[in-house]
Amino acid sequence: MANPLSSDPKHTRIERDSMGELAVPADALWGAQTQRAIDNFPISGERMPPAFVQALLLVKAAAARANVRIGALPAEVGEAIVGACRQLRGDPELMQHFPLDVFQTGSGTSSNMNANEVIATLATRALGTSVSPNDHVNCSQSSNDVIPTSIHVSAALVLHGELLPALGHLVNVLKHKAPAVHEHVKTGRTHLMDAMPVRLSQVLDGWAQQLLQDIRQLHHLMPDLQALAQGGTAVGTGVNAPPGFAAAFCEALNEETGLSFRPGDSYFALMGSQDTAVALSGQLKTTAVSLLKIANDLRWMNSGPLAGLREIELPSLQPGSSIMPGKVNPVIPEAVAMVAAQVMGNDTTITVAGGSGNFELNVMLPVVARNLLESLALLARASRLLADKAIAGFKVNEDALQQALARNPILVTALNPLIGYLKAAEIAKQAYAQGRPIIDVADEMTDLGRDKLQALLDPRKLTGEG
Repeated sequence: MANPLSSDPKHTRIERDSMGELAVPADALWGAQTQRAIDNFPISGERMPPAFVQALLLVKAAAARANVRIGALPAEVGEAIVGACRQLRGDPELMQHFPLDVFQTGSGTSSNMNANEVIATLATRALGTSVSPNDHVNCSQSSNDVIPTSIHVSAALVLHGELLPALGHLVNVLKHKAPAVHEHVKTGRTHLMDAMPVRLSQVLDGWAQQLLQDIRQLHHLMPDLQALAQGGTAVGTGVNAPPGFAAAFCEALNEETGLSFRPGDSYFALMGSQDTAVALSGQLKTTAVSLLKIANDLRWMNSGPLAGLREIELPSLQPGSSIMPGKVNPVIPEAVAMVAAQVMGNDTTITVAGGSGNFELNVMLPVVARNLLESLALLARASRLLADKAIAGFKVNEDALQQALARNPILVTALNPLIGYLKAAEIAKQAYAQGRPIIDVADEMTDLGRDKLQALLDPRKLTGEG
């Protein structure tokens, strides 16, 4: 990956770190360690997610506040660090100074030092005296607790602020739509074959209940996400972190975010594993499965408009073919299905990465952060699109529903208690073979009478709701 800023030798400056001197773009806010990572990892060209960088800056600001409170940093240095973090978080243009590839050192040390160097540069400018990336910005910290903490913080913020509200919105749209389509009865299907009738409202309520279960499970994971590794420093023992730092850190972070972060019960577990991220990813996969089921149901119900089920008509959003005039496709459910597939793939990566906790440190942290945050963001956006551009606006094709119901021989199931399964199967087979309404065949083959058959075979009564 090329330097995002000028790499012309005429526009560079010399920076130094423990390994020696290195040329850095003159207008870059980072220093030598970031530059080494840029040079060492030209792999994907994909940077760490903005949500992760934002969380990392929150972590650095909270650490500075905590260090000031416990006397580990002078107040003016801490204030300069906090001000630099605020400046970086508030100016999207400054995100160019976080250029590192996702596929970097497995601890995320490169990203931690990238933040330390950029913050130190801005803090030094503001303070007028030198602010050290390691001794000041990284005070009481290690990459080994900062990066796991930043994963938890970023995931908690996106889950709380984006995905849960988006899923709640989708559920609300479904619950609003369900009463509007309650009177529409359709042929149920099992194994994609005709089955007993259901109300369209029952279908939508089933989808809503799937999503509500997903929401409940995601809420259950929030307390674990808010348990942080910060304070464990290098290997979980807390070396170089003064007493009270972890508690002061969480207090400062909570003041900024409004959430309820707390020191983890075991730094060793939070640094050596990524079990919480794996658990969250697993629930995101389950949520993706729910969305995939809903998307595919919508596609089937919308299929046609002449040769398919044509039970509903999704909103027409764009031409569906470059060669077939007039064709319109179910583009939103298709996009949602692809999101679901991506989330499932991300989960596999996170599962493998989560198992790479060797002794006191997991060494696939950047890719965990990248995939977890992508899954959260994709599901949030897809849920809102599915709600607003597919479910809220679909129309019901009542004629198609009634035509299918009228010739559905499976309605004969309702007669089982009166005539027995075998007789009912005989009636159904004859109705299939002759392509006739089930009520006509049943009238000929039983002595129940037309009026009673009409009452027994009324699709609306067979849905279990009046």
